[in-house]
Amino acid sequence: MKSLIIAATIFAAAAPALAQNVTITIGEPNFYGRLDTGGYSQPRVYFNEPVIVERQARYGQPVYLRVPEGHRKHWSKNCRKYNACNQQVFFVQDSWYNNTYAPRYREQHGRADKRAAYRDERRDDRRDDRRDHRGDDRGHGKGHDKHDKQDKGHGKGHDKH
Repeated sequence: MKSLIIAATIFAAAAPALAQNVTITIGEPNFYGRLDTGGYSQPRVYFNEPVIVERQARYGQPVYLRVPEGHRKHWSKNCRKYNACNQQVFFVQDSWYNNTYAPRYREQHGRADKRAAYRDERRDDRRDDRRDHRGDDRGHGKGHDKHDKQDKGHGKGHDKH
């Protein structure tokens, strides 16, 4: 029981360091949410009629959303995540977002955000560090093979197994 409590305490102390604060903004490939389509070509949408979960007497302007396929297929279960259950929703096609919207958005607004640029630079640096540490040493330090034993003097004068 003591070891379980100690392990939980260590995990709780390390959890903030393990958790990464990832922000994905408009213009990035993994962004899902509302899009301001003003000034863009007519968005390509999955359905020609808006999708509505909660009917009302009057609706405002329809909203354009990019959502994962599973959210679109089960919209009544997911509309609350986007605060759009009582609105007319058009789901934009991923190809339109990736090929038309996102490139133009990045062109007009620069990088999606400065944090994303910094995060990408750091990610590239980490990749370089990992390659440098691997080098030709892959596999050494874990397990033993016969060459390691001979190089370290363990193979001399001992019976072979």
